Amino acid sequence: MLYTLAGGGTLCGVAALVLLIVSTATDFWMQYRYSGSSANQGLWRFCINHKCHAHTITVAFWDATRAFMLLAVLSCFAGVVLGLTAFTNGTKNRRVRTGGIALVLSGFLALLALAIYTGVTVTFFGKRFLDWRFSWSYIIGWVAIILAFAAGVFQLCAYQRTSAEPAPSNNPET
Repeated sequence: MLYTLAGGGTLCGVAALVLLIVSTATDFWMQYRYSGSSANQGLWRFCINHKCHAHTITVAFWDATRAFMLLAVLSCFAGVVLGLTAFTNGTKNRRVRTGGIALVLSGFLALLALAIYTGVTVTFFGKRFLDWRFSWSYIIGWVAIILAFAAGVFQLCAYQRTSAEPAPSNNPET
């Protein structure tokens, strides 16, 4: 049962890691119309008429969202590595538990990033642009949050399951 829970948690963690990387790296968090042409915006740059430009203004919400997303990626990577190394020399309870905590932390950090981005986008861009919507990178970020939390819960359940089981005895019965 431990291998099933820890393995499922590791697989969910790998999927969350891939989705967090894709979500953080792409430029499709929001789409809107700007001066009659379509535009899209990501964490690192914005694109108008297929020409991309770096964000020139430094705003606290951009920096906070970027920082939390990068920390979420790093924490998810640590959780996946700890989950994979738990299988190398037999199951190590501490690694499974620490990997689960890292994955839950990853989900929480990404949740903070997307909450900040959502709040600012709805209050600022919602008033400035009439025709805007969240795009696929943003939605992938929410899916990654769900997978990271699920991966962490699976790994923590695997830890609870192994710590609750009694250790096998070495005395052979005669």
